Amino acid sequence: MSEPAEPARPKGAEGAETPKRFRRTRRVLAVFFGLLAILLVVVLVSGWRAFGDAAEGDRRAAMEASPQWDDGVFANPDPLDNDVWGMLTGAFGKSAYAVPEDPLPIVEPEPASFAEPPPSGLRITWLGHSTLLIELDGLVILTDPVWGERSSPLTWIGPQRWYPPPIALEDLPEIDAVLISHDHYDHLDMPTIEAIREWDTTFVVPLGVGAHLAYWGVPADRIVALDWWDRHALDERVELVCVPSRHASGRQVLDQNGTLWAGYALLGPLHRVYFSGDTGLFRGMREIGERLGPFDVTMIEVGAYDRAWPDWHLGPENAVRAHQWVRGETMIPIHWGLFDLAYHGWTEPVERTRVAARAADVTLLTPRPGESIEPATTPVIAPWWPEVPWETAAEHPIETTRVD
Repeated sequence: MSEPAEPARPKGAEGAETPKRFRRTRRVLAVFFGLLAILLVVVLVSGWRAFGDAAEGDRRAAMEASPQWDDGVFANPDPLDNDVWGMLTGAFGKSAYAVPEDPLPIVEPEPASFAEPPPSGLRITWLGHSTLLIELDGLVILTDPVWGERSSPLTWIGPQRWYPPPIALEDLPEIDAVLISHDHYDHLDMPTIEAIREWDTTFVVPLGVGAHLAYWGVPADRIVALDWWDRHALDERVELVCVPSRHASGRQVLDQNGTLWAGYALLGPLHRVYFSGDTGLFRGMREIGERLGPFDVTMIEVGAYDRAWPDWHLGPENAVRAHQWVRGETMIPIHWGLFDLAYHGWTEPVERTRVAARAADVTLLTPRPGESIEPATTPVIAPWWPEVPWETAAEHPIETTRVD
């Protein structure tokens, strides 16, 4: 028995379905792009103030006069190499130990502990990431202060800190200078700047960054903007030098490298220290050591590295090399242990730095967040972080480019 014939479609039925499918697709796309537009508006509105402001007038003129200014932006003498595909795919191989599972053993300093200067003349308190309280030859300096909850222009999304600030801003001793290395969110935190803008202190920044601070209410006469190798006397005893670094800047898509990035050297009558800011390895580090070293202590970034961006950050082994190049005596690793900013395990930066420091016979001090140390008298600190798997230098090499 033969199968019944399929009823014939009315003439023009296929043509009628095509516009219907097209209209459905168009509606779906309209909803998608509408939601995307709403999200973009929310991001812009909620994050707009945190983007900061562009430099104008005298600030802009100083930027354009800088030897580092090139075709409308600041530039590194040695460009940064990026593996864009590696950046995109690296997330699939992210460490399972990228964030701590348990609370970290932070130290909460007693405000009274800062009432008297350190007996040795040099005391350093690591407050997490790149925030340090440096007591040097009678002055108190605060670097890259971040008390905010997230490294982000938004309060509801972005890398979140793993522990609260070890000490409240109001419990800090009187600060003689606040140093900002560059304008990335994990170093320049708008909520913190707005909280301290009335302090009677000097805010030292690289060229262009002062516009952000002024926009957030810091009085212009308290902002000192410096180019690489510029010097500024903090008082009659201690001088600060803005030193080169190899990095980048920007707080939103349209202002990339619109402000300068830098490290700092603090030169006192009895002590000298080096603060790297964010940097990859570069040949000019030897010049820093030759011109300004040796340094009693270096505070050098060791985290947030990856083989896909080998020039943006040092990585542990290159951090130890940098310490040697600038002629440091004792090294304190920073820029680790607070935010999840890369794909490596959270303890990997300090574990690899310890291995590299031992191999190079470098004295390394690894304070807990909030812990104060006097490098001249503090013994080697035992590991306070948990033992979790991490990749070695051989497994995850950071091969800096354009370095002899």
